[in-house]
Amino acid sequence: MAVWRRALSEGMRRSGLYAAIREQVYRAYERRVESSLPTGVAPRHVGVILDGNRRWARSLGLSDVNTGHQRGADKISELLQWCTEAGVEHVTLWLLSTDNLARPAQELDPLLTIIEKTVQKFVADGWHVKPVGALDLLPDKTARVLKDAGEATSDAPGLIVNVAVGYGGRREIADAVRSLLIEQAGKGTSIEELAEILDVEHIAEHLYTRGQPDPDLVIRTSGEQRLSGFMLWQSAHSEFYFCEVHWPDFRKVDFLRALRSYAARHRRYGS
Repeated sequence: MAVWRRALSEGMRRSGLYAAIREQVYRAYERRVESSLPTGVAPRHVGVILDGNRRWARSLGLSDVNTGHQRGADKISELLQWCTEAGVEHVTLWLLSTDNLARPAQELDPLLTIIEKTVQKFVADGWHVKPVGALDLLPDKTARVLKDAGEATSDAPGLIVNVAVGYGGRREIADAVRSLLIEQAGKGTSIEELAEILDVEHIAEHLYTRGQPDPDLVIRTSGEQRLSGFMLWQSAHSEFYFCEVHWPDFRKVDFLRALRSYAARHRRYGS
C-alpha cells in the first residue's frame, strides 16, 4: 500500500496534477484571508523593503544574482496592483540604498539598469512615480530616468509610487535640515532666530516624502528584522511586518497577512 501511494504521488507530480491541486488550495486560502480583513482599516501608506533578491538567486544555485534582481523587479507590478485593490494611497519601494552604491561596478551597473527599466515600466503602466532619494549620488543616466519619470507622471491619478533609489534615512534627514537652512537663510532668518522657532514640522516639510502621510505599515521580506535606516523619521509610529520569504517569492497571501496583522493592532501613536 505504501509503495502504491508513493507511486501515485510521484505520478501526480509528474502529470502536473499535484501543482494544480496545490494552486487551488492556495487560492482558496488566499480568498479566506482576504475575506477575513475588516473594512475601512487599510493603511494609507505602505513602505516596503524589497529584501532577499540575491539570496533567492543563490538558494536556486544561480551564479548570476542579477536574475534575482530581475525577478524581484518583475514582482513589483503585482504588489502595486494588490495595493490598489486594498485601497492603499501611497507605497514607498526601497530599491537601492546609499550603502548599495559602494558595490563593485560589475554588480551595481546591471542593477541600476534593471531599476531604470523598472521605473520606465511604471511610467508606461500609468503609475504616479515620485523619486525618493539623493539623486545627486546616482549616475547621471539613472538620475535622469528618475527625474523624467516623476515629471511625466506628476498628474497621474491613483496610487503614488515612491521609488527610493540612492536612499538612506540619515541622508534624508541631513538633506532636510540642509534644505531648511538654505530656505531660511534666503528669507534672512539668522541661526539664532531659527533656533527659537524650529520644531519637527519644519524638518518634516523638507523630507523627500513631504506632503504625504507617514507610512502606517512597513513590510520587510527575507526574514531580517530591522529597518536598516529606512524612513527613519517617518516610521516613528509605523507598524512593522517582517516576512520570512525572499522578495521574489512574496505572494498576495503574504501581503494580505501583513494587512491582517496591521488591522489587528491598536495604534497608540506613542501614548
